[in-house]
Amino acid sequence: MAHPDLIPIYHADIGKMRDVKRIVRTDEEWENILNPIVYDVARKGGTEPAFSGAYYATKTPGLYRCGCCGTDLFSSVDKFDSGTGWPSFSNPVSLRNIKSRQDLSHGMNRVEVLCACCDAHLGHVFDDGPPPSGLRYCMNSASLLFFPGVIAIRQE
Repeated sequence: MAHPDLIPIYHADIGKMRDVKRIVRTDEEWENILNPIVYDVARKGGTEPAFSGAYYATKTPGLYRCGCCGTDLFSSVDKFDSGTGWPSFSNPVSLRNIKSRQDLSHGMNRVEVLCACCDAHLGHVFDDGPPPSGLRYCMNSASLLFFPGVIAIRQE
């Protein structure tokens, strides 16, 4: 029987699934360990202004991880310039590492993308991306940590 606190997460740097403990913290705990911008975006569902984030124009090869818990999320191989001012990816390293839910805020109907391990708000996914996925994962730099030179193996 699976342990209820463990979830399978794909580790893109080694190309393997591993069970990890879900990260659950109080709002106060997150506020105490994250800087104010990361806290606002990742824990409160905020959005950084377009063209202001650290990674929107990054072209260096590497791996993008969750800024709250370090879960592997996106590879630079799948990053593209969407012209929106936010880092955009055509695929996550694994669908197991993210989850989504409907977001009706701001008078729009969107699909919010969250970290599967800690529920951090990452951004939104849209269906106007490049082939073959046709998806654009539009993420906030504030919700990500970039590890240059780390080669990511995407789970097929």
